[in-house]
Amino acid sequence: MTTATIGGIGKFDGQEVTIQGWLYNLREAGKLLFPQFRDGTGVIQGVVVKKETPEVFETVKHLTQETSMRVTGKVRADARAPGGYEMQVTGVEVLQRIPPEDPYPITHKEHGPDFLLERRHLWIRTPRQNAILRIRHEVIRAVRDCLDGEGFILVDTPIFTPAACEGTTTLFECDYFDEGKAYLTQSGQLYNEATSAALGKTYCFGPTFRAEKSKTRRHLTEFWMVEPEMSYAGIDDVMDLCERFVSFIVGRVLERRAADLATLGRDLSKLQTVLTPFPRISYDDAVAILKRKGSAIEWGGDFGNADETLLGEEFDRPVMVHRYPAAIKAFYMQPDADRPELALGVDVLAPEGYGEIIGGGQRIHDYDLLMSRIKEHGLPPEAFAWYLDLRKYGSVPHAGFGMGIERVVSWICGLEHLREAIAFPRMLYRIYP
Repeated sequence: MTTATIGGIGKFDGQEVTIQGWLYNLREAGKLLFPQFRDGTGVIQGVVVKKETPEVFETVKHLTQETSMRVTGKVRADARAPGGYEMQVTGVEVLQRIPPEDPYPITHKEHGPDFLLERRHLWIRTPRQNAILRIRHEVIRAVRDCLDGEGFILVDTPIFTPAACEGTTTLFECDYFDEGKAYLTQSGQLYNEATSAALGKTYCFGPTFRAEKSKTRRHLTEFWMVEPEMSYAGIDDVMDLCERFVSFIVGRVLERRAADLATLGRDLSKLQTVLTPFPRISYDDAVAILKRKGSAIEWGGDFGNADETLLGEEFDRPVMVHRYPAAIKAFYMQPDADRPELALGVDVLAPEGYGEIIGGGQRIHDYDLLMSRIKEHGLPPEAFAWYLDLRKYGSVPHAGFGMGIERVVSWICGLEHLREAIAFPRMLYRIYP
């Protein structure tokens, strides 16, 4: 007997196959049963006719939600059925039947977010969460394909670091044997600058950690970030790459995950406009727009979530805001030659209220300037000796950015909170399960 997946069941129309999965739902109509089975690739409806398979009918009738089983039956196209196919069930092999006295806790009724987060290990089995995680997978695959296709080399960077990348207030600290304090990485960027000097164009991709006591829908304490870095590059090169990168990712999801987007009820028209070129506005222009829209922002201030939402409302695709005040950007940002009070940084803001999905820019490549910035920020120069070496031995203009995977997945999926964009979210008051 052929074993098939529900996601690929269309290849077996008219054939008898076995699927391996779990009971998702069960509906009874007299002498007919309509069980729904899931296997991680999709959901299919089965039909059990009592007079044709009485033993199977009695077995299925007493099954409970999430019972694991192997199901055999004939595949039949039916436009009315979920997924366009149903299975005429002829055999069932039960692996584990969940006892009715201790039922599966996540039923088909509404549950509160705390209830679901406590049971996240089970919640991810539901169709909506399945769809989100499949889209996340597609985003990650598109990230790799795009950067690999552009000639970038993946180089893994450390998770334990001896110093901060963007300041010390949001670091997770730990003891590192006899070496003193170490920190969980905020970013692989500083190491990317070393690898890009070796290989030209590189990227790292992995978990990052921010001990930021934030409870907004845009923040996690552990998240995944991809960070490309380019030698012989400036801020315009970064903005060009951002456009190609984001439009490639969105296009790939639209092409390959339309069914999952439909499961989420996502308005595809909001994604179909994500085409190059993206609008580019200066920080000065952004402040003017915000003031016109009633924001209390003053020049020199950083944008809050509400400000990013207001800016996103102005455009039907991501907008790139560039040349921020240097005082609100990281110590390594290259100043604008024409206006040294500005840094050659750029943020990419997603529309529909999702805010910043990318932050990056051009890095300081002058040794003396970088040293002075390290001291200005109260950072220990000895911890950055290796980083300063990059400015002593063959320094060149270089640039890059970081993109948070969960923020992009949240935007593409249209999620209310990015805690759904990762299998097991870590937040200010949540580390279980």
